[in-house]
Amino acid sequence: MTRKILGITLSMLLVGAGFTFAQTRADKREDNQQKRIDAGKADGSLNEKEADRLQKQHDALDKKIEKDKVDGGGYTKREKARNEARQDRQSRRIAKQRHDKK
Repeated sequence: MTRKILGITLSMLLVGAGFTFAQTRADKREDNQQKRIDAGKADGSLNEKEADRLQKQHDALDKKIEKDKVDGGGYTKREKARNEARQDRQSRRIAKQRHDKK
């Protein structure tokens, strides 16, 4: 009986750890992109207009990802793939704006 309870508890922890990993990866990417925007403002590679536009896009993406996580049915593979593609596009936008000729 004790082994059965221990096995169930361990299984629940492993499943929870996998879900946390998926959240953590998206959160890490969001944090990294935010730092890149802030660094661009600080070093002058982004002007105010560019920084504001990137910040609005970043905030909208954050909102969309958080909405997908709490929607009914959980965070599906399709939502995860779409959000990763959105994060990829946002990352390219940040890089392009930080390295453009002024």
